[in-house]
Order: sequence, then C-alpha cells, then structure tokens
Amino acid sequence: MIGKTISHYRILETLGEGGMGIVYKAEDMKLKRLVALKFLPLSIIAREKEKTRFVHEAQATAALDHPNICTIYEIDEADGQLFIAMAYIEGQNLKEKIEAGPLKLDEALGIAMQVAEGLQAAHEKQIIHRDIKPANIIITPKGQAKIMDFGLAKLAGRTVITKEGTTLGTVAYMSPEQARGEEVDQCTDIWSFGVVLYEIITGQHPFKGMYDQAVMYSIINEEPEPITGLRTGVPMELERIANKALAKKINLRYQNVEDLLVDLRALQLRPKPSAVSASSRRAVSQPPIKAKAPERKQPWLYAGVAAFVILLVAAALFFWPKTQSKKKFTSIAVLPFTDMSPQKDQEYFCDGMTEEILTKLSKLRELKVIARTSVMRYKATDKSIKEIGAELNVATVLEGSIRKEDNNIRVTTQLIKVDDESHLWAHSYDKKLASVFALQDEVSQAIAEALQIQIKFPRWRARRQRIPQRMNIISKAGINYLTGLPVPASPVIFKMP
Repeated sequence: MIGKTISHYRILETLGEGGMGIVYKAEDMKLKRLVALKFLPLSIIAREKEKTRFVHEAQATAALDHPNICTIYEIDEADGQLFIAMAYIEGQNLKEKIEAGPLKLDEALGIAMQVAEGLQAAHEKQIIHRDIKPANIIITPKGQAKIMDFGLAKLAGRTVITKEGTTLGTVAYMSPEQARGEEVDQCTDIWSFGVVLYEIITGQHPFKGMYDQAVMYSIINEEPEPITGLRTGVPMELERIANKALAKKINLRYQNVEDLLVDLRALQLRPKPSAVSASSRRAVSQPPIKAKAPERKQPWLYAGVAAFVILLVAAALFFWPKTQSKKKFTSIAVLPFTDMSPQKDQEYFCDGMTEEILTKLSKLRELKVIARTSVMRYKATDKSIKEIGAELNVATVLEGSIRKEDNNIRVTTQLIKVDDESHLWAHSYDKKLASVFALQDEVSQAIAEALQIQIKFPRWRARRQRIPQRMNIISKAGINYLTGLPVPASPVIFKMP
C-alpha cells in the first residue's frame, strides 16, 4: 500500500494496525495536508454487518467536534476498499508515554481531565467508545490529549450489530459487564477511563494475568492494589476517584462523566501548601553580622547574663502555647476494614479486626475513639475522608483492608489526617492464617502500639527539638542586651510556631 494512491490520497507509511482495521499516514493531494486513513480489512468488508458497523463509526465520530477527539473528514470507498479519512495527529500515544517513565501527578491529572472532557462530549451525543485505552490516546507535543479510534463505538438506541455475549475491546481495559458479554452503556467507558487513570498514576495495570482469561477473572473478581501503596504523594481524593470509576457494581460507579469531571476539577483546584518565600529563606539562612568584640566585662557581668537568660527562659516556657489543638492528635475513627480477597469471603475477619483495634485503642486514656456503632455505617461508603471526619468530629481516621490468598493474609492500615487527607502513617502485616483470634489480637496490638507512638511522640519530639533553638535565640538576646549589641525584637524571642 505504501506509495499507492487511493482516491485523492497518497499512502506514505503505516501508522498502526488493530482488529478493526489498518491505519496509514497519507497526503491529501487536493487540500495539501497530511491525514490518517483507516481501512477495513477485506476479510471483514465482505460481511455486511461489519461494513455497516464501520459506516456507523464514521457517522458517529464525524458528528463529534471537540478538541480532545480526533476529527473525521470523510468516509469513502475506492477499488472495493472502504476507508475513513481523519486528522493526522503528531505526537506520542499514551501507552508509549507511560512506558517511557512515570508521569508527574500534575501531568497525569491534566491528561485525565482532557480525556474525560472528550468522553463527555461523545456521551452527550449518545456515543460510547467501548475501547478506551492508552494506545488510543495521542498526546501532542503541546500536551493536548486526543481520543482516537471510535472503531468500536455504538450509537445508543441504534441496532446492536454485536450480539450480547460477544466481547469487543481490549481485554485489559474491559469493564466487568463487558467481559461477561453483557449490554454496555457509558459506565463501560467510565470503567476503562478508571483503568487508564490508575495506569498513568502508578505505571502499572490494575488487573494482571498471564493470559486473557486470567485478566478477565481478575477484572470480575479481584480488587487492584491501592494506588497510595504503589506511589507516594498521591492524594487520597485521587485514589477515591479512581476507585469509584473502577467500582465493579455499576450502581456504585460514576453514572456519568460530568460527575467524574467535577471531582477531578475540584482536586486540581485544591490549594497546595504555600512555599516559604525566597526572601524568607535568605533571611533565615543569612549569617549574623559580625560586630566588634565588646570590651571585657567584669566577673559580675557574667552572673548578670546568666540570671537574665534564666529569666527569659522562664518567660518563654510560661508563654509556651498551651492551646495547641489536642483534637489533632487525640481523636480518631477506625473505619470498617475492607475485604479485598478475590473470593470476598473475609467479612467476618474484617469486622473482627475492626472490633479488636477499637478495643485496643479505647484503652489509651489520652485518645478519643469513636464507638463501633458510629463507624459501622461507613462500611462500603462513597464518602470522602473529609466528610467522614467532619461528621464524626475527629481529625484522624484509620482505614484498612484485608486480602487473603490460600493460607496467607495481608492486613494493610493507613492513618490519615482529615483536614488535608494526607498520610501520617501506613503499614502492612503479612501473616499465616493459623488462628484467626490470635492473628487479630497480634495485629491489632501492633497497630495500637504504633498509633500510640505516632499520636504522642511527634508533638513532644518537635517540642524537644525546638528547645535548643529557642534557648539559643533567648541566650543571644540576653547577651546582646548586656553587651550593648542590638537586641532582636520581642516577637522574635517569644514567637512560637
């Protein structure tokens, strides 16, 4: 085909090949522009139903006019070959970009939002892509995402060419209902988008297997590894969005792309911690100005300096902030543990683990622990950590999951700050499942001890670390005062972070 002229298009090179056709780069000799031509294989064109599907693809996609969707120019037939002429997009497909290395979170979020916006435009026209995957998304040199290949698109309400029970699409990105050969709707595209989102964040596929049947089993029965366990610095809200898009039950999944976009935009607009200004850093790091050595003082002066320093230390300790929010360290809600086992048969173990941890933590006098009856209503909830924390009036939340395979069991726990949903602490416990009660007691005791250290130690360690610095400031202030050097203003002496 290379070098051949079809209609008014001259074939230049092959761009790709898939189950629904071959794509070539070509020159439009009439309009003097580069295009991409997609040809339906001759073996398929003989079947009228498949030919009808191909025509429907062109008609459906040509109705879409969106910056994140590849533009269709025309559909034509020449020398018995049916083809679609579409815009030629320069760039790198998302699959190659992922394989080249992990994407920055901001970049991943930006690409995800563009893809979602393109899908929203398609769904508004009642068009379902049914084959969303990184290989079908091109990223231009300017960072613009373009959804390609609506070859498996289906017009809602039109005659279904593919009978129920036949699977279409790339296995790794199929939704559970698609893998079962059931009728699909826009929620299928949302699932595939969730797989892509998971992949561009972690660099890994959420559902793995050595062969297609194993992957399909994983999609239908297994839960992926938590995103925050595979990459540090990922906001919990981003993980929640991905998990909701990957909910196996359709009624728990996002029902439309618009709601998904609302959550992504809210995450993107979330303020980031403000950095210390350059001038502030310079002011802190700037060495003190050297002054001429003062005249030698009499011995009584050193006693005065010592007394003055002691007085200032006493004043500093007196003004030490005592109103620091205890809620930050002493209130916690233990959410019901999640069963992530393939068989989903560990609910009793999850509830028992939650109960054991609540019992252990309740014995810590300085810790306010929310009762079991109050937290159990959040089992399998879609509410965010912030919403749960606000409703329960706590500032920290402990959540966990349990995964059992054969005689091995893994308990994963995470302590999360409610105000910014950041991780304070996380740990996994891998054990052999010999005695359920002994295992629950052992793990819950370890978690209780770890949390007791996490809740109590950082605050006192931070204070101890500040004491030498503050005493140094106070000492310098006292000496400067008695020796005639400039004295720092009082707010510097007594200001406590």
